[in-house]
Amino acid sequence: MRIYNFEEGAPAVNADEIYMKEALKLAQKAYEEDEVPIGAVIVSQGKIIGKGYNLTERLNDVTAHAEMQAFTAAANFIGGKYLKDCTLYVTVEPCVMCAGASYWTQIPRIVYGAKDEKRGYQVFNPKIIHPKTQIVGGVLEQECGELMKRFFKSKR
Repeated sequence: MRIYNFEEGAPAVNADEIYMKEALKLAQKAYEEDEVPIGAVIVSQGKIIGKGYNLTERLNDVTAHAEMQAFTAAANFIGGKYLKDCTLYVTVEPCVMCAGASYWTQIPRIVYGAKDEKRGYQVFNPKIIHPKTQIVGGVLEQECGELMKRFFKSKR
C-alpha cells in the first residue's frame, strides 16, 4: 500500500515505512530507559491497535519483549486472542519466543527492520512462524540496526 502526498514533487510513502517509524519511536523510548531498543506496533485496517517496547529490565521479566507487549495490547483492544487481520511491525527480527507467540496469534503479516544474526528466529527455527504468515524484512533496516549498534556499543 502506498500513501500519496499531493504536494508538488512529493514522493509516495510506503505504509510499511510509516508504521516502522512508529515502532522506531518506541524503540527509542526503550533506549532512553536503558532497555534493549526494540519497538513494535500492531496495525489493523490502517490503525495502530497495539504497541510495545522492551520492558525486560523494568519488569524483571525475560518475556517482556516489545512484540509480547504489542500482542497483549492488540488482543485486549479487539477482545480476542487471534490477530487475523493485523500486521506486526517490529524494529528487529523476532526471537524464537516472539515468533512462537506470533504463530498462536495467527497474525498474517510480520514486517521487521533489522535482521538479528545471533538470536533471530530464522537462526534457530524458520518454521516456527505460521505457514500462512507473510514475512517482510529490511524495512528501515539501517535506522533499526543503528539504534541497536549504538545501544550495545554504549554497554562495552
